[in-house]
Amino acid sequence: MEHLNLPDRMFFHWCQQQYALNRGVYNTIDNWFHAYGIIDILYRRINLLAFLEYASDSEQTIGRAKPIKFGKGGLTKKLQDFMEM
Repeated sequence: MEHLNLPDRMFFHWCQQQYALNRGVYNTIDNWFHAYGIIDILYRRINLLAFLEYASDSEQTIGRAKPIKFGKGGLTKKLQDFMEM
């Protein structure tokens, strides 16, 4: 949980290491949660991490995270599915 209070750049780099996430996908997820009404950054980060865990394949490749693949339109669909559960 100490990751939640990191400065934005450091929090992104931590997410990148854990989930092989690129900056564009990270920003899209963060913006989506904000537009959904999760304004407080702490709650957005909690939801972002929960979503990444939900969306990720838990397999690791040589000690590094396996990139999450969403495909065209897949990220929005996955976010909607996540919020419905």
